[in-house]
Amino acid sequence: MRTTKVVSITLPPAMFEEAQALAKQENRTMSELVREALRRYERERFFEKARALMKPAADRLGIHNEEDVVELVRQVRREMSEEKRSATLTTETA
Repeated sequence: MRTTKVVSITLPPAMFEEAQALAKQENRTMSELVREALRRYERERFFEKARALMKPAADRLGIHNEEDVVELVRQVRREMSEEKRSATLTTETA
């Protein structure tokens, strides 16, 4: 019993030639190339949906790009570190 399904697709000649060249260059079959393309497409759609869901919260926090995320993470880590130091000082003086 097969664990895969056979699919027939159509491609413009130039795209087909490019796909064949890529498969040969990467030492892959056309099937492997198409499977990888579909996996990447699926991942991209997942992240697009996640971004759309998180956009309202990101806007409220002023997060517009990756640098904003990095800065927010640094800020939270600084705050957590300060809280930990403050708790340690409180415990030591008690």
